[in-house]
Amino acid sequence: MHLESILRRLQPLPGFVYAKAEWAGSRVRPSVHVHIRPRSGSQGICSTCFRKRPGYDVLGCRSFAFVPLWGLAVFLVYAMRRVDCRRCGVTVEAVPWAVGKMQTTHALIWFLASWSKVLSWREVAKRFHSTWDTVFRCVEHAVRWGLAHRNLDGVVSIGVDEFAWKKRHKYLTLVYQIDHRCKRLLHVARDRTVGSFNAFFDMLGEERSKAIVFVASDMWQAFRNVIRKRCSTAIHVLDRFHVTKLLNEAVDKVRREEVRSLRAAGRPAMLTKTRWLLLKRRENMSTDERGRLRELLRINLRSVRACLLKEQFQHFWDYSSSLWAQKFLARWTTTAMRSRMEPFKKFARTLRTHRPELLAWFAARGLFAHGATEGFNNKARITTRKAYGFRSYEHAEIALYHALGELPEPDWLAHRFC
Repeated sequence: MHLESILRRLQPLPGFVYAKAEWAGSRVRPSVHVHIRPRSGSQGICSTCFRKRPGYDVLGCRSFAFVPLWGLAVFLVYAMRRVDCRRCGVTVEAVPWAVGKMQTTHALIWFLASWSKVLSWREVAKRFHSTWDTVFRCVEHAVRWGLAHRNLDGVVSIGVDEFAWKKRHKYLTLVYQIDHRCKRLLHVARDRTVGSFNAFFDMLGEERSKAIVFVASDMWQAFRNVIRKRCSTAIHVLDRFHVTKLLNEAVDKVRREEVRSLRAAGRPAMLTKTRWLLLKRRENMSTDERGRLRELLRINLRSVRACLLKEQFQHFWDYSSSLWAQKFLARWTTTAMRSRMEPFKKFARTLRTHRPELLAWFAARGLFAHGATEGFNNKARITTRKAYGFRSYEHAEIALYHALGELPEPDWLAHRFC
């Protein structure tokens, strides 16, 4: 079977014919040039109004990069026609394998974009003999097309969080859809301000915003204010991960303060290398770690009491009734306030301030993917590390949408080559 016949079957071009394929390039970097000609009797299509118009003249040949075959660079070669349009004047014709002035075919754009989900952009450019800028433009084209054609109807649950994408407190505001049936990135905004979160609801529209039932977030006041203003009927749930994170930070602060006080008093360092031992859940500990913890329990240390308070608070998530959970929370915060440990007193005050959002967790339990927000944040960190950081906000936005957005792809691609 000839190469022209393979391309005709895998990548048909309506109104055009694969004329011939010839060997080109150099001995070091060989390539294949596939010449295309218009089908006899066919008219050109105006690139502005996309209507068939009579020909005007023929320009010089242009080369369009195609999907590499057998490790060889493939180019589609075609002499572009100009058409005489009554509405738009004399314009260059539109061709089905490329758009505008791009020298990359649609097939190569989606081919490189698909590989960019699993490899870094630099690695994709290296493996397929392209450049970083070409790969970025392909990914950007795929993202822009996907954002323009995605369906935002039926969003019931969302999660919002900030993400540090650069040093020196450079943050992004990320909004995810966390329904059980669909989990994806919905919105990326620069910084973590009220305007950043408001931009999501402006994009979503008032009608879709009112249809949101659950919102999961951390305790930042700016997020709470926007949620109260833009979707007041939604149930605002505090993310369990952030509550546990604050609790672990309180335990670690108590441990560090006690280590400093023991060293100042000249007593033996009994808390050396016990940070993760005190923060780890008992069911996740090994036999040796449980033995070390039992030894610490024999000593009346503030860090041990902090660890016991932490373990006691884990029972809060096991309640099925919000009423009994509220009573447990009242007893636990009272105990924490009387513990004479300032980090735990601060944590107890935080829980009392956010008690309605904290108890809303029981009303929404199991109705949406609670851990999806932090899971997406981990994937976002992997995306950033895979690129060794991003130079600009535009690059970070495109990469995150491409990796986490579950964006649609055109169904008119005859063959995806991967």
